[in-house]
Amino acid sequence: MATEIRVPTLGESVSEATVGTWFKKVGDAIKADEPILELETDKVTIEVPAPAAGTLSEIVAQAGETVGLGALLGQIAEGAGAAAAAPAAAEKKPEPAAATAAPAAAAAAATQTSTSMPPAPAAAKLIAENNLSADQIDGSGKRGQVLKGDVLAAVAKGISAPAAAEPAKVQARAPAPAEDAAREERVKMTRLRQTIARRLKDAQNTAAMLTTYNEVDMSAVMSLRSKYKDIFEKKHGVKLGFMGFFTKAVTHALKELPAVNAEVDGTEIIYKNFCHVGVAVGTDKGLVVPVVRDADQMSIAEIEKEIGRLGKAARDGTLSMADMQGGTFTISNGGVYGSLMSSPILNAPQSGILGMHKIQDRPVAIGGQVVIRPMMYLALSYDHRIVDGKEAVTFLVRVKESLEDPERLVLDL
Repeated sequence: MATEIRVPTLGESVSEATVGTWFKKVGDAIKADEPILELETDKVTIEVPAPAAGTLSEIVAQAGETVGLGALLGQIAEGAGAAAAAPAAAEKKPEPAAATAAPAAAAAAATQTSTSMPPAPAAAKLIAENNLSADQIDGSGKRGQVLKGDVLAAVAKGISAPAAAEPAKVQARAPAPAEDAAREERVKMTRLRQTIARRLKDAQNTAAMLTTYNEVDMSAVMSLRSKYKDIFEKKHGVKLGFMGFFTKAVTHALKELPAVNAEVDGTEIIYKNFCHVGVAVGTDKGLVVPVVRDADQMSIAEIEKEIGRLGKAARDGTLSMADMQGGTFTISNGGVYGSLMSSPILNAPQSGILGMHKIQDRPVAIGGQVVIRPMMYLALSYDHRIVDGKEAVTFLVRVKESLEDPERLVLDL
């Protein structure tokens, strides 16, 4: 008896994925729960475990194909030789269940183009029955979600089905000279890279983004770190880095200036009475932002442990959907790559992101004397729709004060 391999639940608001790498080929023996293929979603890459032990008898969805929730990916046959009868398995068409799952997922994805939330199930059904598009209907739900009543109201107003849309016009690339064309390589963007590009551009188009700058003298933090790093690592099993100090300083500032921790939802502002801090991590597949949840309730040691866990998972490609969701503010450390100054782009729908940079010895004037100090530029990009300039500057000053006098973090000042 064959066991089906299907697309698992991918997480909130994720309705489809792209088949990445198959770790097994037809005829290979498989152990139960052994990773057999990789799926790329618009947020993370996940591994699909084998639902049973046996032999991979059929691969239905090839690498690069887009599949919906529940779509058939392949089949596992019992025993070691069960795959011999399936030489052309890769050419078979998906079963009806997969054929229906993919269009359903595509339809769900299509409805998300104009809002950040898909229509409610009852609303989606009415939209399909009336041959309408979610783009034609103003949603009254959270984040513009279209509800059943919105569809009924639209039908009552006499809104008709949209005319067939013309294919989207893509700006043509100027042809390369013949001598250069032969030396070019064209590679399709991964789903994660496409999502990064779309989200960053959407953030620029939506938010009234502005950046304010300051600099911080890192002498006190570096001295504290140098003095206690060995004891810290011995007790907590993790190295004492700078991110723990920065995350703690940020949570203190967010409590004083809640607008930086808020988000815009239509004509309303949602204030978050918690601090879920996203930490941007660069991987070989692109930038991901795992989240340290309730960072305001954690010690520096707990923050360092969680950042270490998330960073390792990001590099190994094992981040879960829960690790990526719910962030209220983001910290990006371009300094690890040598960046001296940059203006980070907001991680929508968040209203603030702090950019850290390279620590560099520079001459500064202190008490009328020019001295050399390890300085770092800080950059806060914020959504000017809800964060005023005064609030943004004050936020950055509070972060600076905490880092230049880290005892404030311990005393909660």
